[in-house]
Amino acid sequence: MPRIFIPPMLRSLTENRDRFETNAVTVREAIADLESQFPGIESRLCVDDNLRPDIAVAIDGRVSPRGLRQKLTTDCEVHFLPAIGGG
Repeated sequence: MPRIFIPPMLRSLTENRDRFETNAVTVREAIADLESQFPGIESRLCVDDNLRPDIAVAIDGRVSPRGLRQKLTTDCEVHFLPAIGGG
């Protein structure tokens, strides 16, 4: 079952839970599952059906360029991170 790690900045929405297990098969579905349990979290992670520009998602330690479309495996770890820009 995929494990979603909740960053400290969002734990006020999850009753201070730092992780959440889901049956989701994509990041989009995982966020929808989080939203059903913890209303308001989706708007902190997404805007206009995309990840917020200041948020990145890492699956098993690798930042995914696929964002919400990234598929999840049954034993993966999902982390939401502040996106790092630069040039």
